[in-house]
Amino acid sequence: MNTPKANRKHIVFYGKRNAGKSSIMNSLIGQEVSLVSDIKGTTTDIVSKAVELIPFGPVVFVDTGGIDDVGPLGELRVGKAKKTLDIADLAIYVIDIQDLDGIDFELKKDFKIRDIPYIIVINKIDLVSEDTLTKIKNKLKLVSKDKHIVYTSIDDAQSIEKLRAILIKGLETQDEDDILIGDIIPYDGKILMVIPLDKEAPKGRLILPQVQLIRDCLDHGIKSYVVRDTELQSALKDLKDIDLVVTDSQIFKYVGSIIPQDINLTSFSIIMAKQKGDLKEFINGINELNSLKEKDNPKILIMESCSHNVSHEDIGRVKIPRVVNNLLGKEVHYDFAMGNDFPRNLVDYDLVIHCGSCMLNKKTMINRIRICKESGVPITNYGMVLAHGAGILDRAIKVFI
Repeated sequence: MNTPKANRKHIVFYGKRNAGKSSIMNSLIGQEVSLVSDIKGTTTDIVSKAVELIPFGPVVFVDTGGIDDVGPLGELRVGKAKKTLDIADLAIYVIDIQDLDGIDFELKKDFKIRDIPYIIVINKIDLVSEDTLTKIKNKLKLVSKDKHIVYTSIDDAQSIEKLRAILIKGLETQDEDDILIGDIIPYDGKILMVIPLDKEAPKGRLILPQVQLIRDCLDHGIKSYVVRDTELQSALKDLKDIDLVVTDSQIFKYVGSIIPQDINLTSFSIIMAKQKGDLKEFINGINELNSLKEKDNPKILIMESCSHNVSHEDIGRVKIPRVVNNLLGKEVHYDFAMGNDFPRNLVDYDLVIHCGSCMLNKKTMINRIRICKESGVPITNYGMVLAHGAGILDRAIKVFI
């Protein structure tokens, strides 16, 4: 099975038109993914490619249009390029050596706000003499505070390999937070996964969080057992010394009534919240949800990271609103958003309820939490809301605290 994009580090290329972003990306990948020409603005839409960056591992390279594009369409392209800041784990900013005024680019502020490490690539060094290149390097050493400046030409394989080495080193030094439960369940421990095969379950396969949890158990020497909710009671008779039960959040109440109180219980969604989000912020979101009982006409945004057909038992559009209405004892106004359409203006909302974010990389989820905090709007996630609605939130998060 290919590594999902959500679990790959995202490397995004920025720079002015015709700086050589696409050429550099193609050279690093070793194939022509982005269209290249001498005409400014050749790259108009975002281009992404999932690859294996040896020896680091699975990554996604993302090419963007020129950050200096002009005109009505150009402004839209710049907007799309800047949207990728929310997914970037590492940025590569490409500058034409004949346009060094771009060394003080505005995106540095955005990189700092989002805590995005970046590499500056001074490209097309083959267009200047050795003497000129030496003078440029000496000058930038004096005036630039940037840690990583690499000088490249697509005709100089050694310079591309130097960029690749610095890129890999930058990725390796980033904190790795890919562990789901391997940091809280001991080696040789036991977990029991409860997976209902209802109308919402995809035919013939498991959903991504379930697959990822099984793999996490294998990686950390944890014995995992998988059952349907209909065989849960029988499984409990067969298994002893269970360290953790992980269930689908939608059947929290049923599973919680069967699992003995001395056995830890949580859900796939809450595990994803722990890995990619911020449990403290989500708990605060639940506290704010409770306070909406006293507010007239509360407004909630429900956010899903993936697009799918909506059924009559859809978790985001049907089940979550039903639980919230029951908790608050009244009808609430809901807006819904999917995929990359996370609103920048949240001031009209009292709360954001986000899905488990299994289809997003961690950087995207952290940036969404940041936007909520900056807007003064609390955020929580599906699993937390469903656990709260079932009256077992404290139990569901106990194993992580």
